[in-house]
Amino acid sequence: MQDQGKQREYFDAAKETMAYAERGRQQEARLRHIVAHAYAKALTFREKCQLAGVDPEMVRTLSDLERIPMTRKDDLLELHKQRPFGGLLGVPPQKLKRAFISPGPIYDPEGEEEDYWRWAGPLCAAGFREGDVALNSVSYHLTPLGWMFDEGLRALGCTVLPGGTGNTEQQVKLAVYAGATAYVGTPSFLMMLLEKAEELGFELGKDLRLRCALVAGEMLPESLRHRIQEKAGATIRQAYGTADLGAVAYECREGRGMHIADDVVVEIVDPSTGKQVGPGESGEIVVTSFDETYCLIRFGTGDLSYMTNEPCPCGRTSPRLVRIVGRIGDAVKVRGMFVHPREIDNVISRYPQVAAYQIVVTRPGVRDEMLLRVELQSQANEQTVENKESLRRELREKMGEALKLKIDNLEFVAPATLAEGAKKVLDERKWD
Repeated sequence: MQDQGKQREYFDAAKETMAYAERGRQQEARLRHIVAHAYAKALTFREKCQLAGVDPEMVRTLSDLERIPMTRKDDLLELHKQRPFGGLLGVPPQKLKRAFISPGPIYDPEGEEEDYWRWAGPLCAAGFREGDVALNSVSYHLTPLGWMFDEGLRALGCTVLPGGTGNTEQQVKLAVYAGATAYVGTPSFLMMLLEKAEELGFELGKDLRLRCALVAGEMLPESLRHRIQEKAGATIRQAYGTADLGAVAYECREGRGMHIADDVVVEIVDPSTGKQVGPGESGEIVVTSFDETYCLIRFGTGDLSYMTNEPCPCGRTSPRLVRIVGRIGDAVKVRGMFVHPREIDNVISRYPQVAAYQIVVTRPGVRDEMLLRVELQSQANEQTVENKESLRRELREKMGEALKLKIDNLEFVAPATLAEGAKKVLDERKWD
């Protein structure tokens, strides 16, 4: 079985290599179906269309998507406060397989289908094959990413080692013992695992024999890709997706941009107008999923990219995102999780002694780090060292619980240090 799997080039060759014109016809037929389904079943989507004067019959082609108002990540935060799952479910809640919570909070449903989030195809394109033993080093707890990869790996026929986050030494020992051949997770954690393996006396390529890896959740600078590939002797490919949508785009063996997944439509739009821009022009990534469970139509990710329709030597015919070039909006992705100022505000509001705050995101090595800078009210600033240390511990703990990310450090700054109107989340990372 494994030898046969090693020669598999595509997960679904008919879809992945479909002629360009036929792909467009099928996408437009599926678009008409999902818009009609969402209008009939998802109350929030129907209300949004009615306010915009849009009837499902008006959306016949991919260019007609412009008629539908976008829904951005920040909109989801409000929608999920108003209705269960934001009023975007296209099936009864009893039909869900699982439900999760992401920072915001946003509640993410999982439908009943096998490989619901469509990760098997991207994993196959990255070199994963039936019979591989894959270490899955992302969280299975409350947030969906661990299960996203798990379902895709199982659909592909891989054995899964559910490493989760942290416990670096234990994950290395499990990977060596079980003969891990593949890895899914963030690139920074993969580098940490490789360094820990060497620290424990294991020989890379002999004791730990990774053949391929699919990384996501963070930017992958080419310098880091080359370092990991050189150290591990494995092929590293990256993918792009969100907790709301699942897989959106992925690299193939050629590594020339990320192919758009077959069950979504991606538009690149002018963020200020929502109008589509042409190939090679930069704009916001807006995704429409054909998923009938969670009706996300024209979902604005906040990420900026540009697209190409040039043929890829791998044989896949879908357009490609060339690269992610930045973000719009207030949310910043850190270690694979979005950090929302609103979520931070909810924590800080419980502490009247805090006058202002700022989270500074840096990347001194291969790992994102977060510093929480806190400015106290004048009277609170005169507290004893012991009281300040107690507040420091409590703020770090509560912030970590809310963001599902560790605050690496917290420093108290002098009054008037943080300017009025300063960014609440300051991203100082540099990418090559």
